[in-house]
Amino acid sequence: MSTTGRVRVYLACSLDGAIAGPDHDLSFLDGHSTAPSDALGFEEFFAQIGAMLMGRATYDVVGAMGAWPYGDIPVLVATRRQLPDARPTVRAVQGDIGTLLAQAQLVAGSRDVYLDGGNLVRQALEAGLVDELCLTIVPTVLGEGAIRLWDGLTGTTALEFVDQRRMGDLLQVTARPRR
Repeated sequence: MSTTGRVRVYLACSLDGAIAGPDHDLSFLDGHSTAPSDALGFEEFFAQIGAMLMGRATYDVVGAMGAWPYGDIPVLVATRRQLPDARPTVRAVQGDIGTLLAQAQLVAGSRDVYLDGGNLVRQALEAGLVDELCLTIVPTVLGEGAIRLWDGLTGTTALEFVDQRRMGDLLQVTARPRR
């Protein structure tokens, strides 16, 4: 019998819950002290991942940054549009959030699925399909016009904090939905 890995979210956000500024600006992430710590670094987190599921907007933003940060990990992009010039490890997928995550878990096997993109995270959280959220909080308030992680949630999701770590002037919190 095969087991599936967890569905995990690993994001940075501003103190007011924004994952990007206007026009998907990520400059608020720059210039912060990340002194050595025992926080969960991206490399350590990513070593546990078997597949990614990301939204199209996230894919477009990451693709415009230059170097592809995900190596050979299979990346499923939720989109109804073509993915021109997609890397060999990237493919478009469609369906509701349950179907999308089932596809990603099939690809990931027993390893974890990395869920990325505000809209998909909100959908999965509301559907009860997220196992863990690891949020690195940046001590910046972006205010009006920012793209907020939690905007659009229609229900309440009770979480429990399972860890918190300092990373220089950043704060990383890990939470799991109460089931």
